[in-house]
Amino acid sequence: METDGGSSLLKSKSTGDQALIKKINTSIVLESVLTHAPLSRAQISTLTGLNKATVSNLVQDLIDNHLVLEVGIGESSGGRKPVILHFNKNAGYAIGIDLGVNYIHGILTDLEGNVLIDRQQKLKLRDRDHIFHELSAFIEGLIKQVPESPYGLIGIGVGVPGIVDDNGIILLAPNLKWHQIELRKKLEERFALPVTIDNEANAGALGELKYGAGRDIANQVYVSVGIGIGTGLILNKELYTGASGFSGELGHMSIEYNGKLCSCGNQGCWELYASEQALLEQAAPLGYESLEDLLAATENNDEQVISLIKDAGAYLGAGIANIVNIFNPDLVIIGNRMVRAQKWLQEAVEESVAKRALPLHREKLKVQFAELQEQSAVRGAAYAAINNFFIKIKSE
Repeated sequence: METDGGSSLLKSKSTGDQALIKKINTSIVLESVLTHAPLSRAQISTLTGLNKATVSNLVQDLIDNHLVLEVGIGESSGGRKPVILHFNKNAGYAIGIDLGVNYIHGILTDLEGNVLIDRQQKLKLRDRDHIFHELSAFIEGLIKQVPESPYGLIGIGVGVPGIVDDNGIILLAPNLKWHQIELRKKLEERFALPVTIDNEANAGALGELKYGAGRDIANQVYVSVGIGIGTGLILNKELYTGASGFSGELGHMSIEYNGKLCSCGNQGCWELYASEQALLEQAAPLGYESLEDLLAATENNDEQVISLIKDAGAYLGAGIANIVNIFNPDLVIIGNRMVRAQKWLQEAVEESVAKRALPLHREKLKVQFAELQEQSAVRGAAYAAINNFFIKIKSE
């Protein structure tokens, strides 16, 4: 008895191929809108090489899915005036979190990364249960501010001061004294939303690459200077994470062979001499307990405090010189809380880099403070959540 089994398999394969092709083409069209909007259907066709009928159908699907908007009429080039398309940035919203050693910084953004709400609060304890409770309450406060939209809150991105694996587990955060904390799992269970977890400096590097001083710069290093020091490496416009995903822990490179003992177990780590914590330890005998106190003292021209900040800047520059000699980047960006002391740090950093970095490596080098100031990590964390949303949309 004959069957049409072969024919059915061919039809199934053909249908599957067509669905895959449509998925790929939809992704291409969406990427064109994200990258080049405002633009018309005809311009998308020219950019992508897809025929106009295909583009028109795919654009309509994106409109029906609330991702693209028709926003007006463009100029005619001889025929009918084109309808102009925009990405619908208010189709959903994202939360970005910078979880510091002694603070939580969070933002709510639209899908283009524009900041709608920016909040900070101090952390007084480093106990993990206390911090998770405070972090959860902080996120809940932002969630309550999410406007109504087709996709709602699409995800939460979190930057943390430690080594994070691909499963969102914090393997080690020396300054928090955390080991093996399943933060992504705990937050996803708590909020029933996609959560991304990464090292805070990686998040800062992404923030500056996408929205700040690092736009269109191929090779750059983001140096996060807070209680500790972390670095995010951008090579060929991509975040470099290393063989095991743990690159960037340059705050723990030794700059003093027999130096101070670090919480990581090493001696003479860079962050022991150039971080906010290092500065506060130096300033403690003078009666200062916070970075805010020190900055207030500089405004009153306290020469002792200014000298301490400049000393920290010299050490900061020494570490940056090592980075420059190793990676030969186009740009080094200094970010996180110590950007507040830029006025007193900058000259000392530049002098130290000029003295210690190899001349050929300095020829095209720029060293500057973060354009996003203290928002680098939260903007990058929010971008990670948004990017994951787009990856999911493009694969559906």
